[in-house]
Amino acid sequence: MELDIFIVDAFSKQQFNGNSAAVIPLTEWLEPALMQNIAAENNLSETAFIRAISPHQYQIRWFSPLSEIDFCGHATLAASFVIFNQLAFRGEIEFTTSKVGSLFVTRMEDGRIEMSFPNQAPAQVIDIPQALINGLSIKPIGVLKNRQAYFAIMASEEAVRAVEYDSSQLKLLAPFDLVVTAKACEYDFISRYFWPANGGDEDPVTGSIHAGLAPYWGEQLSKTTLVAYQASKRGGVLFCQLLDDRVLVSGFASLYLQGKVFV
Repeated sequence: MELDIFIVDAFSKQQFNGNSAAVIPLTEWLEPALMQNIAAENNLSETAFIRAISPHQYQIRWFSPLSEIDFCGHATLAASFVIFNQLAFRGEIEFTTSKVGSLFVTRMEDGRIEMSFPNQAPAQVIDIPQALINGLSIKPIGVLKNRQAYFAIMASEEAVRAVEYDSSQLKLLAPFDLVVTAKACEYDFISRYFWPANGGDEDPVTGSIHAGLAPYWGEQLSKTTLVAYQASKRGGVLFCQLLDDRVLVSGFASLYLQGKVFV
């Protein structure tokens, strides 16, 4: 069996920045074990499998090297980039998912791809897990949580950039990941994302978590339009807008590879 594969650097205009995702279009779903093996072989933070069910509607599933996951923003952006550019689609894409409902995606005039996500604002945590405190070299000033991750609010942008983490401790937060975040100078807010329980140590750029970060910082800063930076080694810029019960997250992308998978 031959499958088309694309690797896209999401949330960056240039190659070798942002977050890489593999995209594999299918006509029929493969066995989950095979999709997992392909994702493990790709060894990227996510591989997105997409299946067209109408000209504008696709089913999407995301796999890390370790497991299938509920929601991935940067791989959704990568899949949209492939549909718009390699599959020559025009208009609005609707991705249907099993866990987070429908995701709607459009291409903006400046080339950014804008994704509409459900608002996943975090709530305050009263009993902070000891593994979270032990897993970070700098103590947060507050902790929240949504369905995806714990949110460690840091006192400064410098603390976000400087914090070190202990993967063995953060694994104990499973099934939750951890994002550290603070108000920033050049951007509205900054973050870093750690997910040793679900696929890796530090994720380069995490679109999905901004469905929670943007509502939090929007409330803190009294803003509905925000620009965020994820401060990994590769780095990425995300444009966010709050709209009723949705969060719009947009960014640029760049194609790195197009090829074939033989299974």
